[in-house]
Amino acid sequence: METRASKKRANTNQQPPHVIVPKRQRVVLGEFPDLNLPDFDYQPTQKLQCPKNPNLNKSISTLPFLNSNLDKPYVSDIFDYLQTMEKKRRPMFGYMENVQRGITSNMRGTLVDWLVEVADEYTLLPETLHLSVSYIDRFLSNQPIIRSKLQLLGVSSMLIASKYEEITPPKAIDFCQITDNTYDLDEVLKMEADILKTLNFEMGNPNVITFLKSFVGIASENQKTSNLQFEYLCNYLADISLLDYECIRFMPSIVAASVIFLARFILRPGVHPWTSSLCECLGYKSAELEECVMILHDLYLSRRAASFKAVREKYKQQKFKYVANLPSSPEIPNYYFEED
Repeated sequence: METRASKKRANTNQQPPHVIVPKRQRVVLGEFPDLNLPDFDYQPTQKLQCPKNPNLNKSISTLPFLNSNLDKPYVSDIFDYLQTMEKKRRPMFGYMENVQRGITSNMRGTLVDWLVEVADEYTLLPETLHLSVSYIDRFLSNQPIIRSKLQLLGVSSMLIASKYEEITPPKAIDFCQITDNTYDLDEVLKMEADILKTLNFEMGNPNVITFLKSFVGIASENQKTSNLQFEYLCNYLADISLLDYECIRFMPSIVAASVIFLARFILRPGVHPWTSSLCECLGYKSAELEECVMILHDLYLSRRAASFKAVREKYKQQKFKYVANLPSSPEIPNYYFEED
């Protein structure tokens, strides 16, 4: 006799009915519906060219990124934005005299020289180092600081710049340890917050490296020396410019153009370093670069900031082709800065 329980067990042993699931078909984008819109002719973006008249104002069209990029859209818009931001987000020259009371420009140089070692220790990008220093100068332009907190400002600025630029940035605790635990984690994080608030969270400002990456591509064409040596020399000159407080007075694009001028002079002193093509494409006449070039040249020859060794030792290494050891003429001829 079949009981209710046996019936239930029999039903549970039965296989579930086979359900056929229809195969999904890939959805294909069909024709857009005709909305009776008027026809229009698409005109491709016009290729950018360097202006023929060097006396034109330095608008974006005079400053393309790279010759290889001249046929790409948005290049002029990007550079226009960078030029706007380098003016807007820059430190105030004179902050040492007008804002700061507890630190000096030499203390600032000592901090920057040490940050070069920190960046090298953590294998950080050049952009990270330069962005860190720009944060420091912008902060000091607005907030007075005591001497004992200057290193804290440095590591906290590099922490922020690392987060902005690096794929895998060092952790906050790493920057505590690099100071031999002079500052604890809470102090670093508080200073980080103070920097962000002081800079209104405007962290993306162009620096010398931003422009230099573009300028090197233009200036290294037809160079008899290796492009790699030229690039390392430019990076070295850009880094030593960070040591000198006086360089703050110049726009980053001017410093980058001056770096190109001086690097070409060091490698080939008998050839005029500033051609009409560079003048047109980079947007600066040689006379406009003279003051900055002279400061960079003095830095290169250790006639300025001679006590700061980290940058110089870094670029004396083989991996940078010993560019810090390259000889240079002690004087740059005045006629190199005269207009034709």
